[in-house]
Amino acid sequence: MARIKRAVNSRKNHKKVLKLAKGYYGGRSKLFKTANESVMRALRNAYIGRKLKKRDFRTLWIARINAASRLSDLSYSRFMNGMKLAGIDINRKMLSEIAINDPKAFAELVEVAKKQLQA
Repeated sequence: MARIKRAVNSRKNHKKVLKLAKGYYGGRSKLFKTANESVMRALRNAYIGRKLKKRDFRTLWIARINAASRLSDLSYSRFMNGMKLAGIDINRKMLSEIAINDPKAFAELVEVAKKQLQA
């Protein structure tokens, strides 16, 4: 049975990891073992960060909507409930953009939500 030599594949793998570790401090960018550990951690944290980013933005949008709706004496939860009852389906990202860039239009949305809550 022929012996399988892995020099080419391991060299390719090492080069790939060291390329990803470029810019890391000291041995983390030069030595494969420490570079591999650092790269694996960095990739895991990048994956987690992509998920956290979505949560963070949703939190920001809700805070903006809450602040804008409270100017018209309506809490965020009651505002969103009124919007749902009115059948207005606008996502939080767009609502926060409206609250920032067009306060008059947002005030009209708040009034619509208030009317639905009173009815």
